[in-house]
This record gives sequence, structure tokens and C-alpha cells, in this order.
Amino acid sequence: MQSDPRKWIAALRNSHELLVGLLQKLTPEQVRGESYCSDWTIAQVLSHLGSGAQIALMMLPGALGEGELATPDSFPPVWDVWNAKSPEQQAADAPIADERHLEALERLSDEQLSRISLPFFGMDLDAVGLIRLRLGEHALHTWDVAVTLDPAATVPADAVDL
Repeated sequence: MQSDPRKWIAALRNSHELLVGLLQKLTPEQVRGESYCSDWTIAQVLSHLGSGAQIALMMLPGALGEGELATPDSFPPVWDVWNAKSPEQQAADAPIADERHLEALERLSDEQLSRISLPFFGMDLDAVGLIRLRLGEHALHTWDVAVTLDPAATVPADAVDL
């Protein structure tokens, strides 16, 4: 497995850019329409990605040892805010939240990346582990959107390779 967290961050950046490009092609009807994930509309997929970015950003100070660890109890209020947004607002806000999270990761020094440690649902995550969880979620949910526009869409190779 690739041990350089910057490679993982770069793949997450690529997934983000793919998602932003897809969002520019979506009509309001498509945003409200079904994603490949049959239980969610595209807006709900975007809400999931946006709230996930917000939660990941909230967890970062604790993972760095620079603040309190976020607990699972802090997640539902974030989800509640995102779930209360209109589909159009979910679609507009998701890439913004995602960009904030990415910028925070990209700004981390090598020393900061090396000291990331996060106990998370029975796992002890380092920088690669933390970013790997987000990349897997991001790449697959971006594909949930992409495949609605192009049935031949695939999960990006850089994410799959990692």
C-alpha cells in the first residue's frame, strides 16, 4: 500500500475536481433525481459528501493532537444541518465543504502528517488511514453521480490503484 499521504491527498483532490466538473453538467432536475445509490437522490449523495467533509475537518485537530477528539455524538448535528438543506443548497454547499477539507489537508506539513493518530471505530488511523477512508467514500459516491450521466463511467484509476 502507498505510504505517502500526499499521494492519497492528490487522489482525493482529483476525485473532488471530477465531482465539481460533474456538478457543472447537472440540471436542477438531475440534482433532485436518483443517483446510482438507489436510496439517495444526487442531492442526498452530495449532502453525504458535504457533511462527511465537514466532519472530517472537525476531526482533524484531534487527530493532530491539537484539540479535542471529535466523538460520534458530534456527527448527528452536522447531518441534521445538511439534511435540512434544499437539494439545490446541498449541491451548492457540498463542493465548498469538500474544498475546505482538501485545503486543510494540503496545508499540513510533513511533520503534521506524520503525527496524525485517530482512534476511529476500533481502528487506529494514521494520515494514510484517515485519508484512505475519505478517498474511498468520495471516489465511490462521485461515481454514484458520474454513472447517472454516463453509464460507462468508472471510479478513477488513481483512487482504485491506491
